[in-house]
Amino acid sequence: MNAKSAISKEIFAPHDERMLGAVQVKRRTKKKIPFLATGGQGEYLTYICLSVTNKKPAQASITKVKQFEGSTSFVRRTQWMLEQLRQVNGIDPNRDSPEFDLLFENAFDQWVANTASEKCTFFQVLHHTCQRYLTDKKPEFINCQSKIMGGNSILHSAADSVTSAVQKASQALNERGERLGRAEEKTEELKNSAQQFAETAHKVRFWWDT
Repeated sequence: MNAKSAISKEIFAPHDERMLGAVQVKRRTKKKIPFLATGGQGEYLTYICLSVTNKKPAQASITKVKQFEGSTSFVRRTQWMLEQLRQVNGIDPNRDSPEFDLLFENAFDQWVANTASEKCTFFQVLHHTCQRYLTDKKPEFINCQSKIMGGNSILHSAADSVTSAVQKASQALNERGERLGRAEEKTEELKNSAQQFAETAHKVRFWWDT
């Protein structure tokens, strides 16, 4: 099981939440933390996770999750409701970049994703989630590549794929219906021809007998 699957199962599932996406990050400006909550000193991995509750009305949130060195478990740290997100800064709209900033009502974090691709995927999911679950005060997305906002988004691509599959299936059914219709017409023609032949044969036999 990879880290993101483990986070989803360990951190969010017990709270009746679904994890929609996650990105592994490091701070662009490192904070010096001499002692961890466990009382020891060491390194840790950080993940920014996006989740939504299963209960209605659904509520989305962004959670900082950590995994400390030498541990196989994950620890939930700071959590913000999605409504608290004010700005998402992609840093550079002209190239694939792993750097990004998140501005909340009461916090501001500068991050570097594990890869530019991972950041892009997370941004696409985040943008889609904001559009779906927020009616007011949607966060501002700045310095983001156009593929994050739409167009080449993996979410739009997936939707297009589903739509295409439905259209193909519908077309196949229509074509099959047309073939069945033509077959029925042909069968009816053969039936009429056979009936006419039988009637003609009967008349000829009657004429011959008389």
